[in-house]
Amino acid sequence: MLRPRITPCLLLSKGGLVKTTKFADPKYVGDPVNAVKIFNEKEADELVVLDIDASAEGREPNERLISQFAVECRMPLCYGGGIRTVEQVRRIIGLGVEKISLGAAAAELPELIGAAAREVGSQSVVVVLDVRVSPKTGAYEVFTHNGKRATGKDVATAAREAEERGAGEIVVNSIDRDGAMKGYDLALARLVRQATRLPMTVLGGAGSLADIGALVQACGVVGAAAGSLFVFKGAYRAVLINYPSQTQKEDLIRGALPQVSLP
Repeated sequence: MLRPRITPCLLLSKGGLVKTTKFADPKYVGDPVNAVKIFNEKEADELVVLDIDASAEGREPNERLISQFAVECRMPLCYGGGIRTVEQVRRIIGLGVEKISLGAAAAELPELIGAAAREVGSQSVVVVLDVRVSPKTGAYEVFTHNGKRATGKDVATAAREAEERGAGEIVVNSIDRDGAMKGYDLALARLVRQATRLPMTVLGGAGSLADIGALVQACGVVGAAAGSLFVFKGAYRAVLINYPSQTQKEDLIRGALPQVSLP
């Protein structure tokens, strides 16, 4: 039976683990390899690692660091950041990574989606759509390069095109909700859910387990990804890696989420 996935998302900047707010002001929160080890112990469903500098700086993926993640990680691992060629895709999957994600490349080199899917299988190709409300049109528009470059494409169209080109999964990431910890943008999630039949993961805004429960109730079997929720603890946002227990995850699946904090 398909089940909702609860996925920590780790952001990399200059080799360190960071957290952003609305894709800006990255703050160092620790060593990413150590975070992977902790999520192993907590038996996370899967892990997403995104290098937020690579595409913005025109830099290739750091394969040495990716290899470290792959060696340590005991759960399915998705890596994104700086991928622009099929050869890079082949090498990264060869390191032991289960999925690669395409963001800027999916917008600028859309043919790479299909080429990567033919090379490693569509199940290993994820398209990330970073989305904010356009100040010009009021529509949900896809942006790249850490939210600085507008594509001019609405999110529903981008999701359908990713599916048509051979992507195996969509991640929809709300720039406006990033780091806010005030809940997912459920209207955005529903819009993308209606636009594509692909497996979908939603990122941006989770501040509690109740937010994850609300997403599952709104959209059914989806992936619920979060960064701040699994990195910070308490009102003062002390850095503490955390993840729901198996009992809490089962409560989410049953739609009877208790109002409790993470252990």
